[in-house]
Amino acid sequence: MNHIPESGSGFTREIHDQQERLKELACINRATQILKERKPVEETLMHLVLELPNALQFPEFTVARIKFSGQTFETPGFTETGWKLSEDFESLSGKGSVEVCYTCPFLEEDEGPFQKEEHDLLVNFAGLISRYINSQAAEQIQFLDTKPEPDQPVPIHPDSKSIRRLLQQFLDRHNAERDVFHDLMPFMVREILLVASLYDAYSIEGEGRFSDYMLGEYYQMSLTTIPRITGVSGEDEAFSRLEARHYDMIIIMLGVDKSNPMNLCRSIKQKYPYIPTYILLNNPGDIPWAQEQKRHGVPFDNLFVWTGESRVFFAMAKLLEDKVNVANDTRKGLTGVILIIEDAPDYYSTYLPMLYTLVLEQTRILIEDVSSDELYKVLKLRARPKILLATTWEEAMAVYDRYKDRLLGVISDMRFPRKGTLYEMAGYDIIKLIREEQPNLPTILQSSDPGNARYAEQLKVNFINKNSESLLQDIKSFITYYLGFGHFVYRDTKGRQIAVAKSMKEFEAFLKTVPEDSLVYHAMKNHFSLWLMARGEVKIAKIINPVKISDFSSLREMREFLLNIIRKRRREMNKGKVVNFDESVMIDESNVVSFSGGSLGGKGRGLAFISTLIYSFELGRLLPGINIRTPVTAIIGTDEFDQFMETNRLWEVVSHEKDFKALQKQFLAGTLSDDLEHKLRIFIRLNAKPLAVRSSSLFEDSLSQPFSGIFGTYLLPNNHPDPEVRLMQLIGAIKLVFSSIYSDNSRIYFEAVNYKVEQEKMAVVIQAVVGHSYGDIFYPHISGTAQSFNFYPVANMTPHDGFAVAAVGLGQYVLDGERAFRFSPSYPALDIVSIMDLTRYSQTEFYAVNLGRSEIDLLKGENAGLVKLEISRAERDGTLNHSASVYSIDNDTLIPGLSMPGPRVINFANILKYDHTPLAHTLKTVLEVVREAFGAPVEIEYAVDLDKGEDGKATFYLLQIKPLVGSVAGYSIDPESVYTDDMLLVSRKSMGNGLVEGISDIIYVEPDMFDNLMTMEMADEIDALNRKMMAQGRKYVLIGPGRWGTKDRFLGIPVEWPQISNARIIVEVSLPTFHVDASQGSHFFHNVTSMSIGYLAVNEATGDGVIMWDKLRKCKEIGKGHWFRHIRLPKPLVIRMDGKIGMAVISLGMG
Repeated sequence: MNHIPESGSGFTREIHDQQERLKELACINRATQILKERKPVEETLMHLVLELPNALQFPEFTVARIKFSGQTFETPGFTETGWKLSEDFESLSGKGSVEVCYTCPFLEEDEGPFQKEEHDLLVNFAGLISRYINSQAAEQIQFLDTKPEPDQPVPIHPDSKSIRRLLQQFLDRHNAERDVFHDLMPFMVREILLVASLYDAYSIEGEGRFSDYMLGEYYQMSLTTIPRITGVSGEDEAFSRLEARHYDMIIIMLGVDKSNPMNLCRSIKQKYPYIPTYILLNNPGDIPWAQEQKRHGVPFDNLFVWTGESRVFFAMAKLLEDKVNVANDTRKGLTGVILIIEDAPDYYSTYLPMLYTLVLEQTRILIEDVSSDELYKVLKLRARPKILLATTWEEAMAVYDRYKDRLLGVISDMRFPRKGTLYEMAGYDIIKLIREEQPNLPTILQSSDPGNARYAEQLKVNFINKNSESLLQDIKSFITYYLGFGHFVYRDTKGRQIAVAKSMKEFEAFLKTVPEDSLVYHAMKNHFSLWLMARGEVKIAKIINPVKISDFSSLREMREFLLNIIRKRRREMNKGKVVNFDESVMIDESNVVSFSGGSLGGKGRGLAFISTLIYSFELGRLLPGINIRTPVTAIIGTDEFDQFMETNRLWEVVSHEKDFKALQKQFLAGTLSDDLEHKLRIFIRLNAKPLAVRSSSLFEDSLSQPFSGIFGTYLLPNNHPDPEVRLMQLIGAIKLVFSSIYSDNSRIYFEAVNYKVEQEKMAVVIQAVVGHSYGDIFYPHISGTAQSFNFYPVANMTPHDGFAVAAVGLGQYVLDGERAFRFSPSYPALDIVSIMDLTRYSQTEFYAVNLGRSEIDLLKGENAGLVKLEISRAERDGTLNHSASVYSIDNDTLIPGLSMPGPRVINFANILKYDHTPLAHTLKTVLEVVREAFGAPVEIEYAVDLDKGEDGKATFYLLQIKPLVGSVAGYSIDPESVYTDDMLLVSRKSMGNGLVEGISDIIYVEPDMFDNLMTMEMADEIDALNRKMMAQGRKYVLIGPGRWGTKDRFLGIPVEWPQISNARIIVEVSLPTFHVDASQGSHFFHNVTSMSIGYLAVNEATGDGVIMWDKLRKCKEIGKGHWFRHIRLPKPLVIRMDGKIGMAVISLGMG
C-alpha cells in the first residue's frame, strides 16, 4: 500500500502538505486559463479533465471523468474504483459531475484516501465549469435571438413549461443590452509580474510615483479593473511567485544585464507557455539586439521600450486585452477595430499610450450622451474600439481579412517587414489593397520621411509625419474627425461649418434642416455611417454605408431615407420600455412615456410591465390570430406629486382640512410645474382620442398592499376645439387624482389597514381610451376583466382554469359589478347559468364617453365625462352583431346574432362559441403568461376592438394587470368531517385560505326580513354598524342575501367597500325566493382578496353549503336594526378556509 508522510513526521509532513496546496492552486490557475480561451464546451471539458489528476497527491495513480448533458470526458484508461471522490454541478444547460478515482489503495485521510482540501478543490472545479457553461449558454441564447424573425408568427401552445422557458428567454433578451457589455472583455489583465533588477525597478518606480501614475491613468479613464503589479528581481523569486499565483502577463525588463533576462524568458515560457511575456527595454539602442534574439528563438510575445512614461504599462495591458478579446467583442458587441501597422518598438511604445488615451477619452465623451446609470456607462467603456498592432505584412493582412467588416480605420507605417524582409513600399501597397475593397475607410499613411507624403496623396489618404511636433494633435484630429469620435459637424461643400450635433437627438434635428449640398458633402465622404459606427449604432451604420446618392431619385428622398432609419431604430430601442418624454420621442402604443421622475406607482408599474411583455416578450407570437396592444400611455411619476404639494403648500392643508369637497377646490387652485405643463401641451396636441386619467399610488395594486379602486379615475372626452381648454381639463383631472388620496373613503381605508395617509404618494397614468366614435359617444366593442384563479368553479372547471367577465362598452360597467357576462376562458362554450338566468340578468345598459359635452365639471365626480345608455343604442350603432344573441321564446334557446326579433342577450356567442375572434384563447394564454411572470394568481383588465386591422385581425388591448393577493394554498379541510355539532356554516364556494381566530361577532340579515326593494336602506344600516365596530376595534362575520357591492341594487346590497371594511368574513347567501349568482365585482373583489378577507357563498338549493339559522337565532343579541341582527358568541369562532378546494367552515368555539 502506498503512503504519504504521517502527521508525526513533523516538518516532512508540513512540506508535503504545502506542496499539495501549491499543486491545487496551480491546477485552478491552469483551469482558469483554459476557460479564458473560450473554446467550445466539449473541447474545454476535455482539456480540464486532463488537467485534474495533476492536482491530487498521486497523479500517476489518478484518473478523472467529467459528465455533462449525456456526454462523458475521461482521462485515458479511466476505470471507476471504490476510491472515488465526486462533486455534482448544475447549469442552465443541464446537470453534470466531476469525479476522480485512485487506481490503487492509499492510507485513510479525511475522506477515504482523499484530503479535505482535495474535496474543496473539486467543489471549486465544479463551480468553474458551471459558470463557464452558463456563460456559453447565455451567448448561444443571444446568438439565437439575433436570427431573422419568420415572416409569420409561429404559434406556440402555452403550457406552463413552455411559458416559463419563453419568459426566461424574454428576461435574457430584456437584459441583453446591458448584459452584452458584461460579456465584453471577458479577459482583463488583473495580475502582472514585473521582473527587473533593483535599479531598474527603482527607475520605473520614480521615487514612489509609478503606482500613482498607473492608478491615475485607470481612474481618469473610469476603468474599474486596475491590475496589480508584483515586482521581483531574480529568477528564483519569479518562479516562486508563478507557482503561488496565476499571472495574466509577465514583463521582463532588460537593463545593463541583457543575457540573464533573455535566459529567464526562455525558462518561463518553457514552463508557462500560455502566459504572455513581454520584453521591456530600458535603452532604445538595444532594439536590434532584442529583435535578433527573437529571430534566434527567444520566445517573448512583444517588445516595448521604457521611455520614462508609466503609460507604457497601461498600453501594454490594454493591447494584450484587445488581442485576446477582439474575437469575442466583435462578435457579441459589434465593437469596432483600429488597425495599427508599425514595426518600430520605440515608436509604438510612445504612440500606443497616446492612442489609447485618446480613444478612451472619446468613448467616455460619447457615453455621456447616454441617459443611464453610472455602472452602465462604465460597462459601455468596454465597447470601445479594439486596437490591434501588426508589425509585419502577414500579421496586418490576417487582421484585415478577419475583421474587415468591423474596421473603423487603419494607421500604417510606410515600411515594415514582408516575408521576413523589410519592404520600403509595404505601407503603400497594403493601403492600396485595402482601399480597393473599402474606398471610404479612414486611413493614415505615416512616415518619418516627409517625402512619402506624395504616396499618401496618390492614395487620397491622410499623411502624418512621425517627427512632427504636432503629432499628438494630428492623431487626435484624425480620430475625432475621420473616425467619427467627436461631435458631428455639418459642413457645406466648401467645408465650412453649418451646425454641430453633440448627440443623436441633435444629429436627427439638424438632419431635417441642413441644406441639400451638406447632405451630398457628407454622403460622398461616408461621414454619416462613420459617425454612427463610432457611437455604437452599428445596425444603422451598416444599412447606410453601402447606399449611394445615385440610389435615390432626389436628395429629398435621401434625406427622408436617413431620417426614417433613425426613427425606426429609436422606436426599436424604445419598444416595450418606459422612455423619458422629449419632443423627438414617438408617442405610440409600443412604449410608455414618462413625464416626470419618481416612482410609477402600482398601476404604472403594471402598465410598464404590460408594455414590456407585449413588445419585448413578443406576446403576439403566442397568439397569431389576434393583435395584442396597449393603448397610448403616459405616466407622471411621484416626483411631480411631491413638488405639487410643496410648491402649493398643501401639506399643511391636508393635515387639518377634512372637508373633501373644499380640499378638491384647493387642489384645483394649485399649479403644476412648468416643465410638466409644457409636456402635457405637446401630448394633448398629439392625441385627439378620449383620455382616461387614472390614479397610480405607491400602494395601489401591489403584491402586499390592498389599495385598489379607492382613488380617482376620470375619463375626458378630449374633444373641445380649443387645445388649451383640453389641456386645462387634463390638468384639472390630474390635480383631482392627486387629491383623491385624502378623500373620505381613502382615509377610512387607510385606517382600516393600519397605514398612515402620509406614507402614500401619487403617480398618475394618462391613457388613450380604446374604442371608436359613434355620433356623440365613444366606446369599445368589449371590455372586461379576467382572473387566473376562479374561486367559484362549476361543472368540470377547476379553480386554476380562471374566469373572465365581459361587457359591451367601457369597463366601468364590469368594475362596478353590474350585469356583465361571466365565462371560463378554458370552457368558453359552456354557459355557467341557465338560459332563463342568462336572459333575466343580461346586460341592459352600457357606459360610453360622452362626446356631446366638450366642457365638463370634474367636481361632479369621476363619471362626469361618461354617459350610461340603453343597450339598444349599441345595436343601432352596429356594435352588437357578434356580441349578442336573441332569445327564442318558441324554442327556449339563444340564437347568435341579431337576425330575428326577440329579447337581446349579451353572451358573445359568435366570439366565444364560434371563434369569430379568438378572445377565449387570448385570455387563457395571457393569464397563463402573466400568472407565470408574477408567480401568483392575477387579474387583468382588457378591451377588444373587433374591427379588423390591415392584417385582417381584431385587436386585444391589455389595460392593466394586478396580483390577486389572497393565498390559495397551504390549509386543508377534510370535506367529510365538517358536519359536526358545533358547525354554524359550511360553504363549498369560498375564497380565502387559512385559519381565522379571535372573532366573536356576527352581523346578519334575517332571511324573512330581506326585501330587494330596500337594499339602499340596508346599505346605510350596515354602514352605521360597521363604523360602530371600527370604533370598538372588533372584526366580524357579515352574512346577507345576494351580491355584496353590486351597483345594481336589485341584485344585492349595493355597499361600497368602506361601508363594510371591518368585516373579516363576508358571506353571500342565496335564498329560496332570491337566487343570484355569487359576486365577483373587480375593485371590490380585489380589495377583499388583498386584505385576506374570507369571501363565502352559500346556496343550499344547489348543495353548495348550509347555514344553521336556528343556532344563530339562539345566540346572544348585542343589537338589532330594521334589517340586521348583531350577535356575539361567548367564545371566538373557529373559521377554516381551504383555498385549494374552495371550501370554508365556521364553527362555534369550544372550551
